[in-house]
Amino acid sequence: MNRLILALWTALSVVACKPQDPAPLPPEVGTSPAPAAPSAATSDVAAAAGDTVPTVATAATAIVGEDVYRKACATCHATGLAGAPKLGDAADWGPRLAQGEALLFEHATKGFTGKKGMMPPKGGFMTLSDDEVRAAIEYMSTASAP
Repeated sequence: MNRLILALWTALSVVACKPQDPAPLPPEVGTSPAPAAPSAATSDVAAAAGDTVPTVATAATAIVGEDVYRKACATCHATGLAGAPKLGDAADWGPRLAQGEALLFEHATKGFTGKKGMMPPKGGFMTLSDDEVRAAIEYMSTASAP
């Protein structure tokens, strides 16, 4: 098991350290102005329908967690690569969520190696901002909450 984790860590490190251009963000992530606030009626309809798309608003942009997840997180968190908890797997996410958002953020930004696997810093996408990392964590947490 330790050899497998070491092999995965080495492979991911080589890929993450290889000079490469990061995949471009969808146009609405990090480049477009923040959308106008939804009306009360719109919010009520979305809440009634159960539609929640976690976003983190900054001064000039709206960052959609699902877009960041698709760009930087899905490779591991959709498949469980390197022990990553799969999106929507409440049993796997439960103990992580119980440790609090601050620790999830620290592990996501600085990297982490644990009993089940490892997380490279920012998933290998070092150009992600803290707000983008937070948005992705919020999206995955919401989609995976027990």
